[in-house]
Parts: sequence; C-alpha cells; structure tokens
Amino acid sequence: MEEFILSILDFLGQAWWVEIKTESPKCTYYFGPFVRKREAEAEKSGYIEDLQGEGAKIVSLEVKRCKPTILTDDQETEEAEDDDATGERFPSLSGHGFKSFHE
Repeated sequence: MEEFILSILDFLGQAWWVEIKTESPKCTYYFGPFVRKREAEAEKSGYIEDLQGEGAKIVSLEVKRCKPTILTDDQETEEAEDDDATGERFPSLSGHGFKSFHE
C-alpha cells in the first residue's frame, strides 16, 4: 500500500527527496523518493557518507518536496558541453580551411 501512495506522491511532485549539491565534482544529486520527511532525514547521513567516500565536497543539503527529472545533474559536464557549443573552429589536418570541432 505504501508503494502505491509513494507513486502517487511522486507523480504529483509531493514526495520527499534529499537534494545534495557538491562543489567537487560540481553536481546536484537527488535521493528518494520518500513518503515522509522523517524517512528522508533518517537516510541522508548514508548519502553524505557515500558522496564523501567518493571524494565529493558537499556544499548544501536540503530535504524537500520536489519532482526531479534527473537524479544526478552534472554541471561540470554541462559547462564543458556549453564550451564545445561555442562553435570554436580548429584548423583541419589537411590544411584546407577550417573544420568545426563537431564535424
């Protein structure tokens, strides 16, 4: 029965999630969903321990109701992709003009 309630809460964006933001790597992680806030609060120390064990530097933690679309939002990868999308052009190996990095 609780799984049914959880699926409804999650669908409506009313389930509880643990949101952890890290600086190194620059990511936002979502852990959940949970029916009750106290359940999320009880689990957050394990998530902190796991991330710190991987060398992550935690800058914020929040237990909140939300509906994340992705569970790990890697801003470092997004920034690198944004840099690539600038359209910088590099000389081709053949020396005949320029080729886009994405070609």
